[in-house]
Amino acid sequence: MLKIGKFNRLEVVKKVEFGLYLKADNEEILLPLKYAKNDTKIGDMLDVFIYKDSEDRLIATSLKPKGIVGEFACLKAVDVTSIGAFLDWGLEKDLFVPKNLQKIKIQKDKNYVVMINLDESTDRIIADTNVEKYLSKETKKLQRAQEVELLVHRRTPLGALVIVDNKYEGLVYENDLYFELKIGQKLKGYIKNIRPDGKLDISLKSFGEKAVDEDMQKILSTLKSSSNALKFNYKSSPEDVKKVFQMSRKAFKRGLTQLIEKNIIEISEEGIKLK
Repeated sequence: MLKIGKFNRLEVVKKVEFGLYLKADNEEILLPLKYAKNDTKIGDMLDVFIYKDSEDRLIATSLKPKGIVGEFACLKAVDVTSIGAFLDWGLEKDLFVPKNLQKIKIQKDKNYVVMINLDESTDRIIADTNVEKYLSKETKKLQRAQEVELLVHRRTPLGALVIVDNKYEGLVYENDLYFELKIGQKLKGYIKNIRPDGKLDISLKSFGEKAVDEDMQKILSTLKSSSNALKFNYKSSPEDVKKVFQMSRKAFKRGLTQLIEKNIIEISEEGIKLK
């Protein structure tokens, strides 16, 4: 069954001057010549993205959009009209956000995290800025310390709201942010706490021995890029540690202790240096 707004594997059934026709259920869909390889033959199977062009016809492309139906994506607004806004998602036809699906007023040239949907009544692909309504609170299968994929979608006074594994709502608290997060940024994180309301508290650092190893490597990397010596020790301020090492002072001190015990660095009132 043809999946609009997603990639489909379709057979080439006809070659014409302006492109290739691909078999899709009981119809044929054009892959324009500019998206077809010269050596493509009838009978070849191609992986193509299917959507509707500006004339409301189903069309195939080999281009990869910045998001597909059922996924969240961070996209730039390229035009705003009285009926809605248009976002650049990497295809010739921009992605439409109807005015009634703008939880926040979209402004041109700014980036927004949206859910990409298929309007089943028209088979048109549209975007919705109200991402929270698509997030699940069924978190029973998740575990504390589990590694997850994050997409930053909004900042609040409490911290950064993130979409977890393209499915759940999470929060990285302000005091756990050791570097600046930007809207639309993708990164790894770890489940710190699963709350009764189904929301997740997220840490950008792992737990246990793995966390200590990461702290040690970060300290070593920073040292090596600073001529193997830095004016830091156990008494350094939390603000300075956060700025230079992007970690808490507690994690910094723990990493220092391990490096000293392993005889990798030495420490004094003047600072730390590699042995």
